[in-house]
Amino acid sequence: MKEKTLHKDDKLKSGSESSSLILYNDDINTFEHVIKSLVEVCGHDAVQAEQCALIVHFKGSCEIKLGMVEVLNAMSRSLNAKGLNSKVESL
Repeated sequence: MKEKTLHKDDKLKSGSESSSLILYNDDINTFEHVIKSLVEVCGHDAVQAEQCALIVHFKGSCEIKLGMVEVLNAMSRSLNAKGLNSKVESL
């Protein structure tokens, strides 16, 4: 499979639909596990991951990433494999 280089304005040129990765609260996972998972899977820095974890805890859900649906689906599967509850929604 040939790789394609993505540029900032590719979304506008290609008309590809943007999507949102949503993380939902649960009563099982620790803050540390959620933060570590967001850093590993989504590329968040520690502060961003901690802020997302706090928003999820207090509000029930948080939009943790925007992007192309294929990429977000892969991230969602990885987060779900780590025991977190996430899904991709179209914007």
